[in-house]
Amino acid sequence: MFQTSATWLRIVLSVAVAGSFSYFITPWVRVLASKIGAIDVPDGNRHIHKKPTPRLGGLAIYFGFLCAVFLFTELTYTLRGILLGSALIVLLGAVDDKRKLGAWTKLLFQIVAAVIAVLHGVTIEMLRDPTSLTESGFLVLGALAVPVSIIWIVGITNSVNLIDGLDGLAAGVSVISSIAMFVVAMLSDEINVALVIAALIGGCLGFLPYNLNPAKIFMGDTGSLMLGYLLATISIVGMFKLYAVFTFIVPVIALALPLFDTAFAIIRRLLNKQSPFCADRRHLHHKLLDIGFTQKQAVAVLYAFSAIMGIFAVFTATRGAVSYVLLAVSAASSVAVGIYIRKTLINNKNGACNSSEAELKGNSNEKN
Repeated sequence: MFQTSATWLRIVLSVAVAGSFSYFITPWVRVLASKIGAIDVPDGNRHIHKKPTPRLGGLAIYFGFLCAVFLFTELTYTLRGILLGSALIVLLGAVDDKRKLGAWTKLLFQIVAAVIAVLHGVTIEMLRDPTSLTESGFLVLGALAVPVSIIWIVGITNSVNLIDGLDGLAAGVSVISSIAMFVVAMLSDEINVALVIAALIGGCLGFLPYNLNPAKIFMGDTGSLMLGYLLATISIVGMFKLYAVFTFIVPVIALALPLFDTAFAIIRRLLNKQSPFCADRRHLHHKLLDIGFTQKQAVAVLYAFSAIMGIFAVFTATRGAVSYVLLAVSAASSVAVGIYIRKTLINNKNGACNSSEAELKGNSNEKN
């Protein structure tokens, strides 16, 4: 973790270059999306926004990310495979943003992109044995390494896509999850991985000002699928390869929000005898809106949840006094989020009651 000043300078520059490029190119992408008709038109059902909004914002994130990666990282064989697969995912997302593709078509291309990464060494070869507290306890996947890796990559790719339902949600959660993975990579002296993550953080941060509520542009499937793919592959290279106790759950915790939301969505749809690909309006962010949260409040709550999970993910990868401090911070943050949710619900309820009373008084005065 105690790196040289030159390393930290490269990290800062990676974030700055990716962020600046993403920020300045986003308006151009917005114009491009409008010209080619890559527009998200609200349908009055699942969509929360009220007016047509350009998609394709993920292109700005991706180009900013690529710029920083080419400038500041070592283009290893594995990283080249990740970039090749991500390019396919971005192309898939861009086509889907312009003309909607079928679920099975998208799944096929996602599997191909995952296979490209696996062929370049992005594989989960072993997991820590949860019953062992020693450094030597691990489970070798053997022949299962390839299918498990593909399932992980495709699963995370779609998980981030599914949470992209509110302004700024997917980009912000990706930043928070990436920060957790960045810290773990630095703790493990995985400098090249940390630089790649820094580039991804920068790309998202540069795009966020245009994507926060009310959003001027959406990242679209171009962005959400790309972010999911990069988070999935980077997590394998940067965390599943670690040999510390219990670190196999670090990426699971860091990506808890999209993973849990996707798992519940699949279970819910199967129980209702629906296709797992059947879209609905019952995701966690929809539930928060239904109980009275505004978009900004719902996003803030989900950011906080992701941050707590990120802190806990780092906790599982550390030892000694630092780990206990992180655990305490995570617990305190959980309490703070609970208090915020309670106060927000009470305030929203009181506000609704006051509005109703005012409306009733107004109607009464009109009658008199």
